[in-house]
Amino acid sequence: MKKTALLVLALLISVASFSQTDMGMQMIFVKGASFFMGSDDPHFQDAEYDNERPVHRVSIGSYYIAKYEVTNGQWRKIMGMYPPAYTGVDYDNKHCDDCPVVKVSWDDIHEFIRKLNEKFPTKHYRLPTETEWEYAARGGKYTKNYLYAGSNKINEVSWNGHEKGTTHPVGQKQPNELGIYDMSGNAMEWCADWYGEDYYSKTVDEIDPKGPKTGIKRVLRGGSYFDDDITCRTTYRSRMPQDTRQWNIGFRLALDY
Repeated sequence: MKKTALLVLALLISVASFSQTDMGMQMIFVKGASFFMGSDDPHFQDAEYDNERPVHRVSIGSYYIAKYEVTNGQWRKIMGMYPPAYTGVDYDNKHCDDCPVVKVSWDDIHEFIRKLNEKFPTKHYRLPTETEWEYAARGGKYTKNYLYAGSNKINEVSWNGHEKGTTHPVGQKQPNELGIYDMSGNAMEWCADWYGEDYYSKTVDEIDPKGPKTGIKRVLRGGSYFDDDITCRTTYRSRMPQDTRQWNIGFRLALDY
């Protein structure tokens, strides 16, 4: 009887593990620390890049961030369908299950996260904050201060600069120092924060900054297959209204430690 009970327990554990693995939510541990956020690169002194300044020290706790951008396949498994926007103007890679899901708004993503957390109630999946995103993109405590996420040579780590192109399956380029893929290029990524043009000047020595309390746009990071090399830098800050659904915008998940 005892042996049977142990076999049943082992089976239940294996099923639970398979479900988690089957979703493909591979998370990378990021050890918290203090770091200098932003850029004072003399090559980027135009007004367009003022929102990357001043370079300022912030501190964050430990967390997990996804190894890959959330894919079409993962979205479909949780939501039961591809994003509704895919049924309008066609999207070339909408049936590529290993490509990052795009045309999802910040609000759409939070419905996905709600359902994902219902499926895995012991977890707390969420979007990364802008600070968490940049620290992970830089390589965390293993950073080599590259211009892009994992290299100074953009084509080693990024799909970018193709206006008539499309997304690519995740994880095809080199990872960064933490083993994370596609943080420069492929799909631009939503962050949790409201966007603040001068937010950096207000968060010197801040602990776990989470963005302004209110705003009209949300932060986007990382650039995409569509964007130039400047936009794909780890410090470049983009923003869009949170109801935006665009062919080159997706996301990756974070997880509380």
